[in-house]
Amino acid sequence: MSTTVTVPSGSGASPAAGPAPQPQREIVRHWATPITFAVLTVISLLVFALGASGESATFRISTEADAVQIPDIVAPTVPVGWIITLLLAALTVWGLLSVRRRGTVPGWGSAAFAVLFVAGFLVWVVGAANTTTVFLTGLIAGAFVLAVPLIFGSMAGVLSERAGVVNIAIEGQLLAGAFTAAVTGSVTGSVWAGLLAAVVAGALVSALLAVFSIRYLVNQVIVGVVLNVLVAGLTSFLFSTLLSSDSSRFNSPPHFESIRIPVLADIPVIGPILFDQTVLGYGMYLIVAALYVGLFRTRWGLRVRAVGEHPKAADTVGINVLRTRYANVLLAGAIAGMGGAFFTLVNSSSFSKEMTAGQGFIALAAVIFGRWNPIGAFFAALLFGFATNMQFVLAILGTPVPSQFMAMLPYLVTILVVAGLVGRSRGPAAAGTPYVKE
Repeated sequence: MSTTVTVPSGSGASPAAGPAPQPQREIVRHWATPITFAVLTVISLLVFALGASGESATFRISTEADAVQIPDIVAPTVPVGWIITLLLAALTVWGLLSVRRRGTVPGWGSAAFAVLFVAGFLVWVVGAANTTTVFLTGLIAGAFVLAVPLIFGSMAGVLSERAGVVNIAIEGQLLAGAFTAAVTGSVTGSVWAGLLAAVVAGALVSALLAVFSIRYLVNQVIVGVVLNVLVAGLTSFLFSTLLSSDSSRFNSPPHFESIRIPVLADIPVIGPILFDQTVLGYGMYLIVAALYVGLFRTRWGLRVRAVGEHPKAADTVGINVLRTRYANVLLAGAIAGMGGAFFTLVNSSSFSKEMTAGQGFIALAAVIFGRWNPIGAFFAALLFGFATNMQFVLAILGTPVPSQFMAMLPYLVTILVVAGLVGRSRGPAAAGTPYVKE
């Protein structure tokens, strides 16, 4: 008995050759990041190297009152400009090769490039200023202060979008928290009452977002934008009619005092920044850590991420999708409300119209930049806070950079992030998509 094996013509296979090899998966290459590297490297060459002033930039770390004295860092602008430009060029070449081989640039490469570019910019701009000495610790500390509401807002964005609801209303939640904290704190004379009111106000704004987007399936982006406009208009109206008429009664809130942790606060550089904070500052660290552990190390986090990625599959295994989304959106609003309280109970002496100034949208950009990860969003918010603080510090030093450019710097960074020029980010697959149980 014989067996005849028929091989299709043109297949190139033989009976003894075994199964045909599987086709290789085509690599999708993202060239935006190395192209951005190349453009910034050219800017570094023209500005930081060829355009260096020839002076030295001095970065002071310690003050005379510090127990431990650290020598100043003196950076000559010309050598530092050339060294940083060469390092950026090397990273650009490496980024091109990485995209060619793997399709993308690793996140640590983009982070290293950003740190080098910022360092080169600082050395160049301080060296060209009227005052070539800057207090580096103060610059970083100011960035932390300005980043606090951004961090609270970005945590709200991560928590909400991980469950599948796009939280465009962060701006409104921050503003509502700032307003209610100021009014409640002023009337009661208690900072804790003001903080509690801010948490409730943020949760109420989130409740509207949740009801319209989850229950009535309204487009989440449209609902978020409408809520931002609603809160801005309502707080502006109440400010003009209520707060302005009797500011001593309704717009003079108490403030949280800084709590200095002995020994730890005396650590050079990082001590005053990390361990001399208000209750909201320490609460910020706890929330970031709790969200990271909760989302990636607990059963609750697994369920939340499942709802955000594939709600139908999550529903199939018994997870209540709608209840999970409601809970996460409400909790996100409460966290954003705490960020709003920072404006009036820590950073400012009173509430003013639209005092959040678009920081809710910058917080949303930090969520994207941080790849929907609490730790990543935390450092992205710090970057935006640093860019904002540079605007004020460099204006005081008398730099050759126009003040208008420094004012737009945080928003320029935001545009680059949202445009994906610093690396592709893929959010939760079901974010923005309403779920209807069949």
